[in-house]
Amino acid sequence: MDDPPAWIAEFTVRPRDFAAHLDAVVASGRSPVPVSALVRHLTHRAPLPPRPTVLTFDDGFADLPGPTAEALAARALPATAYLTTGAITPGLTSLLPPAPMMTLGQAGLLGAYGVEVGAHTVTHPQLDTLRAPALHRELYDSKRALEDVLGHAVAHLAYPHGYNSGAVRRAAARAGYSSAVAVRHALSSDRDETYRIARLIVRRTHTVADVASWMAGEAAEGERGRVAPFPDSLPTLGWRLYRGARARVRGPEFAG
Repeated sequence: MDDPPAWIAEFTVRPRDFAAHLDAVVASGRSPVPVSALVRHLTHRAPLPPRPTVLTFDDGFADLPGPTAEALAARALPATAYLTTGAITPGLTSLLPPAPMMTLGQAGLLGAYGVEVGAHTVTHPQLDTLRAPALHRELYDSKRALEDVLGHAVAHLAYPHGYNSGAVRRAAARAGYSSAVAVRHALSSDRDETYRIARLIVRRTHTVADVASWMAGEAAEGERGRVAPFPDSLPTLGWRLYRGARARVRGPEFAG
């Protein structure tokens, strides 16, 4: 969007910048694949094309089944979209603040553009702060809702804002997901963990040069250039404990 809601502006790319970023992916010679292809490689060592990369989109904003998917398809770039079912289903609610969203019924349109669909929970909570029954509902109900409308299995999950823990990862496997992506602000690798695949967040301030750096397997300006897998840092563990204590007082909170 050119004029996004304030709460999502940091993670929103202007249409002209998005086009330039995609052109940088094409120019890099990278081979974009859906996350399912990466997961088959991680779990069964299935072959990947040379220099693979994965493009992912979270939440299900209104542009996704329109201009975003069209821009991807025009460049023959496959991708994976993770949808928050409570935010896109009429009559349901989520913790996401107001924004233009697609509808659940439009999820079936994405496949025609080469975009596979994964789940992103029902309400977009901080999953690592939930008790087991609520965690199960978030994982299972979103998966089932998407499968009902798509008519096929939904095997891949994105943790809202990347928040996860060992318990969350085990719950994702029990709910029937074959993979889950986190954030980690790091490059992935062929040794990455299937239930917390590393991703990089594209922010409004990222430039074409930053995207080109990522495509070269390098860090963008100001980044540390980490490569997954790696253990959680002490600050990450401390932040998780703090958020868990806060959630016990306030209840479920938006992961953002």
